[in-house]
Amino acid sequence: MTEQFTFGGEIVWRPSPKQIEEANLTRFMRQHELTNFDALMTRSTGDVAWFTDAVLKFLNIEFYESYSKVVDLDGGIQLPTWCVDGKMNIVHNCVEKWALNTEMRGNLAIIFEGEEGRTYALTYAELNAEVNKAANALKSLGLGKGDAVGIFMPMTPEIVVALLAIAKIGGIILPLFSGYGAGAIASRMVDADAKALFAADGAFRRGKAVDMKSVADEAAEQISTLKHMIVLKRTGQEIKMKKERDHWWHDLMGVQSAICETEKTAAEDPLMVIYTSGTTGKPKGALHTHCGFPVKAAQDMAFGTDVHSGDVIYWMTDMGWMMGPWLVLGSLILGATMFLYDGAPDFPAPNRLWELAEKHRINQMGVSPTLIRALIPHGEEQFRRHDLSSLKCFASTGEPWNPVPWLWLFEKVGGGKIPIINYSGGTEISGGIVMGNPLLPLKPCAFSAACPGMDADVVDEDGKPVRNAVGELVIKQPWIGMTRGFWKDKQRYLDTYWSRWENVWVHGDFAAIDEDGLWYILGRSDDTIKIAGKRLGPAEVESILVRHEAIVEAAAIGVPHEVKGSELILFAVTSPGVERGEVLRQTLMEMVIAEMGKPLAPKAILFVSDLPKTRNAKVMRRMIRAAYLGLELGDTSSLVNPGAVDEIRRVK
Repeated sequence: MTEQFTFGGEIVWRPSPKQIEEANLTRFMRQHELTNFDALMTRSTGDVAWFTDAVLKFLNIEFYESYSKVVDLDGGIQLPTWCVDGKMNIVHNCVEKWALNTEMRGNLAIIFEGEEGRTYALTYAELNAEVNKAANALKSLGLGKGDAVGIFMPMTPEIVVALLAIAKIGGIILPLFSGYGAGAIASRMVDADAKALFAADGAFRRGKAVDMKSVADEAAEQISTLKHMIVLKRTGQEIKMKKERDHWWHDLMGVQSAICETEKTAAEDPLMVIYTSGTTGKPKGALHTHCGFPVKAAQDMAFGTDVHSGDVIYWMTDMGWMMGPWLVLGSLILGATMFLYDGAPDFPAPNRLWELAEKHRINQMGVSPTLIRALIPHGEEQFRRHDLSSLKCFASTGEPWNPVPWLWLFEKVGGGKIPIINYSGGTEISGGIVMGNPLLPLKPCAFSAACPGMDADVVDEDGKPVRNAVGELVIKQPWIGMTRGFWKDKQRYLDTYWSRWENVWVHGDFAAIDEDGLWYILGRSDDTIKIAGKRLGPAEVESILVRHEAIVEAAAIGVPHEVKGSELILFAVTSPGVERGEVLRQTLMEMVIAEMGKPLAPKAILFVSDLPKTRNAKVMRRMIRAAYLGLELGDTSSLVNPGAVDEIRRVK
């Protein structure tokens, strides 16, 4: 039994003829004589090998040795092999080929600004030289193909150099969230048998130098395989350096040659292991290859956010989250410019984000609903004082939108002209399952369609497709970006995604497709609340609360009820200075009942100062629920604000 889906509304944005004409998607479709987007989706999902081959050629991915077959499915769609017999190193496609191109080598690959105001940039030729030096440095330490190297650094150009250098020598990139504690770093490094770690003395956050080196040191003591730590001097604060193990970045790089031969890896050689937290147990290490993650990232960036060579794209993220490597690899494959900002996006004033957009002429800007909700109370004058004419689109991922902040960004900041390209998928996907694009119209909070090549659907509890109703998000065909499994844990990968229905990837998201074919992602399906047989998506009820001017953010969870199965508990974050009392609580209760009906009335509405989130602003409802019920929290290492969990335990 499914319930009618009430999200949606009217279409608020349509692409102009100019936007359609100039879009990468239009060029791709014309190359293959596809007359419309529906025709593209039909062919791309019906013939995965054709589509993958076409994308590889569209992106001009160069191989040392060509593949004999696009995909081999002899092992089942759960464990395909891509670009069979092909040899390529993604660093050649990201940097080397552009550095050798006389028209491209002087173009900017990276623009950087630090919170303290420091700015600088690297051309493709300069980036190539720095990557070669770093690769030679790794080789001088005895590191090479197959060696895992961790990256625990702030978002500076050096973190890009480190990531690419590891790949250049055939090593395995192990990106780590810059806010991790020692235990989280150690567990991931130990699991991957990491031999080296790129670290930093610290980072700047809200005007203060935050120590990172002592965290790295504490972690290093727990990693028996670790032989070397390369340390970037970012803040200049005093730190301890361990003799023989630790090397200053500037000292080590300063003696290296700017010429280095790239390891000729197989297309399916390991490139990167990104750890993502599970509901229980240890984090899952999603394994990605040279021909997988980067190709899917660049495809989505080209077709969804419509990034062209020369565009400047910024995504507010950390290298420890999927969107960090996504930004680096996707932008470089496309010959674009990535913008990096190391610091708080609202410091020293709430106009910092808009100031960056104006100063650096950013074209595509990736934000989060959480950030936009935080900026709204500061007023429209914060963005109105800046020239935002360079912006071609906003984009977001990590959490569902509520209509109020979405419309504020679209109507106020964007003037109703700049689309918000909503993007949802995951670490194991290498990008998106669903995404907006420059060819299709948008409704508030919606996704235009599934990404080309993604045979996605929404199904009910019996695995049958449903429309205009809430269901489970699934994928029915393989795609080149899919994880090659969990590091050293194949069975967990199969159990996680492939165990519910035969040959169907169950992503774990709660989704819907409305009558106009637009998609909505409503949170994790294990966040689904079922009250007396009625399925409730958290985002739907959360949106009701945040319509009230006193509420900044909200989270909905279901807790056990003897008769109804579950009942609803709401957590609300209030604006500063708001009176948290029964009057406000009753007003919010009445709003929910008026919208959802008495059967879905919450048991309680509780006021808190914050909600537990990851660095990419994903609200961790499973941890809220566990804390409220006094259950085991599972892996909490990805949280940026663990104190929020403690408050939830106390707030009953």
